[in-house]
Amino acid sequence: MHTPSKVSYLTVGAEEAGQRLDNYLLKCLKGAPKSLVYRIVRSGEVRVNSGRTDVTYRIVEGDHIRIPPIRLAEPGAPPSPAALARGAVLPILFEDDALLVIDKPAGMAVHGGSGISFGVIEQLRAQRPQAKFLELVHRLDRETSGILLVAKKRSALVAMHEMLRDDRSMDKRYLTLVKGVFPDARRHVRFKLQKYVTADGERRVSVTPEGQESHTILNRRSTFSEATLLECELKTGRTHQIRVHCAQSGFPILGDDKYGDFTLNKALPRQGLKRMFLHAWRLTLQHPLDRTPLKLESPLPTELQSYLDSLEKLDG
Repeated sequence: MHTPSKVSYLTVGAEEAGQRLDNYLLKCLKGAPKSLVYRIVRSGEVRVNSGRTDVTYRIVEGDHIRIPPIRLAEPGAPPSPAALARGAVLPILFEDDALLVIDKPAGMAVHGGSGISFGVIEQLRAQRPQAKFLELVHRLDRETSGILLVAKKRSALVAMHEMLRDDRSMDKRYLTLVKGVFPDARRHVRFKLQKYVTADGERRVSVTPEGQESHTILNRRSTFSEATLLECELKTGRTHQIRVHCAQSGFPILGDDKYGDFTLNKALPRQGLKRMFLHAWRLTLQHPLDRTPLKLESPLPTELQSYLDSLEKLDG
């Protein structure tokens, strides 16, 4: 640990502009807990252009930021061996100067927080200390596997966020296995979804008239005696959207510990399924900078494909 002897001043560059102040500070102050960052901003010890501000402030190129002396981990201190071991298994599906596409394994958070100190983005930053910019374009739930986009340039991040707001710019497909025999070859599901936090601090989503519009198209791919493999076409990107849409439609995702069939979930590990069956399978888009077509695909992980194979044998 070391204690900076004096106040430091930083100037925001072009690649850093546009992000929230708290995210900027967390990257600058390696090892600082989020609670500390929030405290020094709320107390006014952090100043932007000599004035007080909020953690949600979007920094602008040329902003001058004052940071008080605080205790930090030594610069360059390596993450724990366990964290590095987790990160070592991250396959890369695509990479160029603007974009990095990860095939995220189930069980790994995309970002530290909520009791998780090390996620995919922290792993990437630790492995690539020379990288000036690495930011998540979107998120996947911790237990969801598959395609995860990371921007390597601010311009790419902004362009992809614009694509995400336009449901015609990206074709996002997930594969999921749900309880029961789904009757339709193709079904449009629309609900208004609202986020909330439980007493235990967990994020959840409910269907309410006050919620945000959401839209998923469920395409039936394979039917088994007591389950159906669905291809989910995302038209909006709300938190837990596919999970809530399937459950609300009467076909909960197998292994879903928040919205699933809890009695069935207890039996699934003995049958060979030890995780939620939800996988970000295919993503079709234009490159955010040069607009060349990109078609990214992540095959079903071995544990999910093996479970499907076992269902086919049982039905056969």
